[in-house]
Amino acid sequence: MKCPGCGYNDSKVIDSRPAENRIRRRRECLKCAERFTTYEIIEDMPVMVVKKDKTIEPFDSEKLMKGLLRATIKRPVKLKAVENIVEDIQADFKNNLQREVDSEKIGEIVLRKLKDIDRVAYVRFASVYREFDDVESFIKVISELSSEIEETP
Repeated sequence: MKCPGCGYNDSKVIDSRPAENRIRRRRECLKCAERFTTYEIIEDMPVMVVKKDKTIEPFDSEKLMKGLLRATIKRPVKLKAVENIVEDIQADFKNNLQREVDSEKIGEIVLRKLKDIDRVAYVRFASVYREFDDVESFIKVISELSSEIEETP
């Protein structure tokens, strides 16, 4: 950080604390020892979702939560488990610095996580996400799940 007094390009942080939507830092110039305050603004860039029809919209955690709640209704799935799925997905996108994500990728991540929690909820979510329009689609997914169960010791 450039010193406002002498223009030297290096300083040390003496104190740091949050202040509203930013971080306040007290600094000291390493050359002239002048103290000054800087503010860092926390930049929150939204994750954008690329839909199947190629339109783009901001990631909506509430929309994902509603879809998961519909899939898990009347199932022995705790609300915290559903919240964790949504939080994990959001954290993955932010940690990987992804600015755009395909809706298909989100759906596949949700299905992978739901499969471990509740297989009926998995089939429900898959039926909407993959747009099942016939009984054969249900049978195919259920038989895949059954074969996975049989393979697991």
